[in-house]
Amino acid sequence: MLRRVWAGCTALATFVVQNVVATVTVAWLVLHPRRRVRSGIVRVPLDVTTDAAITMLAHGITLIPGTMTVDVAPDRSSLLVHVLDLEDPEATVAEIKRTLEAPIRRMLE
Repeated sequence: MLRRVWAGCTALATFVVQNVVATVTVAWLVLHPRRRVRSGIVRVPLDVTTDAAITMLAHGITLIPGTMTVDVAPDRSSLLVHVLDLEDPEATVAEIKRTLEAPIRRMLE
């Protein structure tokens, strides 16, 4: 029980940090319109399996400025995520899995 509470606190803290960083990044993109924005969609394979964990991850992604969950695969194996400034798709997927999915998996599964 205590492990899950600690995982929930860690997940919340990580989400807050990611939110602040993304907010500053999106503000910078808006204030520097000459910079070319390369938006795109990435497929994020899921390690979480429960409906609650997938829903929490999808909402967490959408609440981060500059990202939005577009779709969940019918077999619930992956998410499609739109990213406002997509420089490195593999790094973006790895960051989503490390900073959002991993804490959720420790907390709920």
